[in-house]
Amino acid sequence: MFNKLKGWFDRSNPDAESLYMQEQNIYLDADKGYVVDGIVLNQELSERLDYFSNRKLNRFDNLEQLYLKSILINEKIDLEIATGNYLKRLNNNEENLKQFKHLIEKLNQYYRMFKRDK
Repeated sequence: MFNKLKGWFDRSNPDAESLYMQEQNIYLDADKGYVVDGIVLNQELSERLDYFSNRKLNRFDNLEQLYLKSILINEKIDLEIATGNYLKRLNNNEENLKQFKHLIEKLNQYYRMFKRDK
């Protein structure tokens, strides 16, 4: 009886992963994929991801691959910002590229803390 009550109360307390997702404003929608800071990543930023990952990734669903490709992505973003040669087709500018980097960093941190095999 005690274990049953304890289990019921434990479910009402969010775990560390849920708390982190809430604090970082990360939500996983079953149909749309990850939503971070109100941005549906697969709808709004998939083309930018495709470009910066050298056509290796076009969706934000595979956090492991995103984590592994993030060094390349960050280097390409930094290069584009440093040179000021922004890709017009994607409407890139310094502000939205920094935001893009920040969104990727949030997902990478989430992956490192909760999803990666330890």
